Amino acid sequence: MKLSFLVPGIFLLSISGFAQKRNVLFIAADDLSCALGCYGDPIAQTPHLDRLAATGVCFLNAYNQLPLCNPTRASVMTGLRPDTIKVYDLDRHFRDEVPDAVTLSQQFMKHGWWAGRVGKIYHYNVPASIGTDGFDDPPSWQKTVNPIGRDKTDESLIFNAEPHRKISAALSWLAADGKDEEQTDGMIATEAIRLMEEHKKDPFFIAAGFFRPHTPFVAPKKYFDMYPLEEMRLPFAPSDDREDIPTAAFAHNCPIPHYGLDELTCRKAMQAYYACVSFIDAQVGRMLTALNRLGLAENTVVVFWSDHGYHLGEHNVIWQKRTLFEQGAKAPLISRNPVSKGNGQACRRIVEFIDIYPTLTELARIKTPKQVEGRSLVPLLQNPLSEWNGFAITQVLRPSDNRLAKPVMGRSIRTERWRYSDWAEGKNGVELYDHYADPMEFNNLAIKPTRDNQKIMKRLRKALAQKASGQTPKTPFNPKRL
Repeated sequence: MKLSFLVPGIFLLSISGFAQKRNVLFIAADDLSCALGCYGDPIAQTPHLDRLAATGVCFLNAYNQLPLCNPTRASVMTGLRPDTIKVYDLDRHFRDEVPDAVTLSQQFMKHGWWAGRVGKIYHYNVPASIGTDGFDDPPSWQKTVNPIGRDKTDESLIFNAEPHRKISAALSWLAADGKDEEQTDGMIATEAIRLMEEHKKDPFFIAAGFFRPHTPFVAPKKYFDMYPLEEMRLPFAPSDDREDIPTAAFAHNCPIPHYGLDELTCRKAMQAYYACVSFIDAQVGRMLTALNRLGLAENTVVVFWSDHGYHLGEHNVIWQKRTLFEQGAKAPLISRNPVSKGNGQACRRIVEFIDIYPTLTELARIKTPKQVEGRSLVPLLQNPLSEWNGFAITQVLRPSDNRLAKPVMGRSIRTERWRYSDWAEGKNGVELYDHYADPMEFNNLAIKPTRDNQKIMKRLRKALAQKASGQTPKTPFNPKRL
């Protein structure tokens, strides 16, 4: 019988001297902003994710590469930026441009891990593709499971505040009857636990992707009851907040404040969103409990992430995603490696979602493909206060419409203090926000820049141009799916 023991560092070693292969539980949420207790949200009731953050490292400033489901998920799984994989819309697959890319789970499989997916990791049309493989990548998995719950059969009961839109794009919701396990996301947790049980003796990479809180906001009624409607308040913004913001900065799917909806309807939408957040939190809790029950917790790296942020009425008043503002670009990232010295601390360093790939491969002591564009966060897992000097790049592509004569690429760089954004390399507007003085990005300093701010913008523009193009891509994209 092999005996094992801990030695200084981050790996569990056997007496034979070989590293024990750690499992990976890779958990994704869909359209989840930093509306979590561990991120300081005063409304959110998320005890399970808060506990994960308290026992791991919570990255308070983690940024996606493009705030739209398909591009950001492809970037996470390949470790490559949108300009490399040429994915900017909901229709293009990353293998169209990089057919030989080795995805994160593929790399683990190549080194002896078993890999399985439950639910949404790559892009799905929600809710239309629930129960299917969606826009999956078959080489990434040895097994896939696509649950379909009563949220699909109950779609006729969903309230749509914008009946001219599909429920996938509209503010729409349902306080559902029945148990958690009857919903697709509840079934995803159940199936992920089953895979853990089946493969507990193997090194595994199990990816569990939840569909909520993506619209329609569907969760059992008990979660709606956690958030009394009278306690829902829309975010504050100065009355003139939108006046110094370029037109292109506002998402094309939300060109007017609140979609033209009244305040009560918006508060109901906010209630429904938070209900879904707590519902997902409960499912994460079930998986974490299963890890403990199965004796796997001390040999499993847990990563929780969301594909991008989400607006709940900020900036008078934006909803949903597709922006370069803080609420769209930033998203949750929590990692727990059982023996990392930094566990229990929050990390304020600026990190990117393409950093997830090299972090997990380094933790597993397997080779990171040389083309991966992120960098390992292992130093921050060991010491969240480590010197870092990081910045994050986020892009978004706008279609031509009655506001814009032609498609416009937006790109943004976030440093510890600054966010600089430009649209069509500045032809359609420029933004500069000082996060030390203006964390809600109310005051666009690029409108009347001081000499110092001009220098700052020049420096940031140069750094941004090295990582992201500001030109409309020549590769195909679907304007209706941006």
